[in-house]
Amino acid sequence: MAEAEIGVIGGTGLYQMEQLADVEEVRLSTPFGDPSDAFIVGTLAGRRVAFLPRHGRGHTMSPSEINYRANIYAMKMLGVEWIIASSACGSFKEELSPGTIVLIDQFYDRTTARGDRKTFFEGGIVTHVQFADPICAFLSDLLYGAAQQVGARVVRGGTYLNMEGPAFSTRAESLVHKAWGIDVIGMTNLFEARLAREAEIHMATLALVTDYDCWHESHDDVDIEMVIRTVNENAEMFRRIVIEAVGRIPAEPVEDICSTALATAIFTRPEHIPVEARKRLEAITGKYLK
Repeated sequence: MAEAEIGVIGGTGLYQMEQLADVEEVRLSTPFGDPSDAFIVGTLAGRRVAFLPRHGRGHTMSPSEINYRANIYAMKMLGVEWIIASSACGSFKEELSPGTIVLIDQFYDRTTARGDRKTFFEGGIVTHVQFADPICAFLSDLLYGAAQQVGARVVRGGTYLNMEGPAFSTRAESLVHKAWGIDVIGMTNLFEARLAREAEIHMATLALVTDYDCWHESHDDVDIEMVIRTVNENAEMFRRIVIEAVGRIPAEPVEDICSTALATAIFTRPEHIPVEARKRLEAITGKYLK
């Protein structure tokens, strides 16, 4: 099976990375089902990179239908230690105008229908990972430097509210979220970050601001045409940042909360963990449950 050190998750409008060389298409099946699409594994800046379109090529899956567990577990199966994700977002701040890229560092969960997609740990094994700081600070700092280097309009830090969707916000919701001090709103990224932490993968997100949701009196309310138009404008900048960042990611392991999240998080006593659960989670917990 192909292997990769770095994973890239493409969000709305980002369904491929033409810059990858020596590519191969890799289809995987996981204990949690199939990922959104085949992985495109190739070489970028001398490193092996696995690219996955979150919604599938052709954008065939809504945010609530995405199999986040399969996507992240498959990344782990490929050997991925670092994930760079893109996410199209609405903004609640005047200064975070469309075209801005926000390196988010916090999440707020407002979803209602994704209970079985939020964790790998169920069926006889209980784990509570540390998630106070849900984004890898090391990778986020690295991406900030890469974004500055290529001339991106980038902001460091911000809170991402994960709504259910697939409809955009009501005006009342948008005004409330703005009053709360939320920075951006999207429909996907929280679950990838949470599962990446459980899988001990470093992960950071480039939130691509496409609109002002529907709170702004002097701007049009968000619609899909607006989102796609702005994402297409940002897509090339995202790719430039990724190329610059991949060359900066260290080849040697970086030990922090991301890479050691399970060391003290597994609550279930080993003798009580079912054999089936051990097999299901081998790629993640194998080094702890020998």
